[in-house]
Amino acid sequence: MLIDAFARNITYLRISVTDRCNERCAYCLPINGVTWLDEKDLMTANEIVRLAEAAISLGITKIRLTGGEPLVRPDILEIISKISIIPGLKDLSLTTNGMLLKKMAKSLAIAGLQRVNISLDTLDSEKYKKITRFGNFQQTWQGILEAENAGLFPIKINTVVVGGFNDDEIIPIAKLSINHPWHIRFIELMPVANQEDWGPGLPTVEERYFSSQKMHKILSSLNLEELDSSANSGPECTYRIPGGTGTVGFISPLGDHFCMKCNRLRLTADGCLKSCLLVDKEISIREALRSGADLTSFLKNAVANKPIGHELVTHNCSDKRCMSQIGG
Repeated sequence: MLIDAFARNITYLRISVTDRCNERCAYCLPINGVTWLDEKDLMTANEIVRLAEAAISLGITKIRLTGGEPLVRPDILEIISKISIIPGLKDLSLTTNGMLLKKMAKSLAIAGLQRVNISLDTLDSEKYKKITRFGNFQQTWQGILEAENAGLFPIKINTVVVGGFNDDEIIPIAKLSINHPWHIRFIELMPVANQEDWGPGLPTVEERYFSSQKMHKILSSLNLEELDSSANSGPECTYRIPGGTGTVGFISPLGDHFCMKCNRLRLTADGCLKSCLLVDKEISIREALRSGADLTSFLKNAVANKPIGHELVTHNCSDKRCMSQIGG
C-alpha cells in the first residue's frame, strides 16, 4: 500500500498520455503560442504500461488516462488494452472533450476502457465554440450519446463553472441528471497558468471564479438530496435531484478545501510524477523508464513528498505548466 505522511491511502493514478489537444479551452490552453512536446519526449506506450504495472503492484487500483486530449494519441487503444489486463487494476477510465468519441467509443470499450469523463461547459453551441475555440457542441453531444451506447458507464460530465460565462446554465446542466443516468460534476475554476486575457466575449480574471457555495444557492430550488459519500475517497460531494436517474456533484478546491481526501498521484506526458496538481514540484522518471530501472522507489518518493494540501488561498499555484501539460 502507498500511505503518505498524513495517513492518506494513495490508490489513484492519473496518467497524461499527451499534451496535445484538438481544442483550446480558454482555462486550459492559450489560443496562440502553444509549443507541443517533441515526440521523443513523450512516454511510449510500453513505458506508460511499465509505470502502470509498477503503480498497481504498490496498491494503485484506479487509473485514469488524460491529456491534453488522450484520443488524439494514435496508439491510445494499444495503451488501454495493455493496461486493462494488469492484475489488480479495478477501474480504468479516460477524460476526454468528447470530439472524437462518436467514432471511437465502441473501440475504446472493446479495448477494455470502463468509463469516461466528458468535458461540457455549456449547452449553447455558440458559447461552446467560444470557450473551446475549435470545438463543436453537436459533435461532442453525439459523442456522449455514443459513449452511452457503447456501455462506458457511468458517464461523468465535467462542467467548469466560470463566472460571467456559464453560471447562468447551472440549473439546465444539472437537470441533465433527471432523465439521464449521468453524473454531472460542477468544478470550481482553478488558477493554473490561466490568468491571462481570454479574448473578446469572455470574462475577465476578476469575474471568473464562481464558488461552490454560489452554485448551491442557485440550485436550491431543485431541492438536492445529499448522498452518502463515505465510500467515496475522492473530493466530490454528491447529490441527487429528487426523482433523477443521475447525480449532481461538486468539486471545490477553494470553496470546500478537500485536500485531506486526496488519494491520487499524477504522471505528466513527459514522464514527471506530481503528487499535487496545484504544486510545481515534480519527480522525473523518464530516464528511469528508458533505462529499465526499478520504478517503485520513485512512486514511493512521490507519495512521501505529497503535501498536506495546496496553497491557493495565497495564490501559490502551478505556473510552470498549463492544465493540458499537467494532465488535469
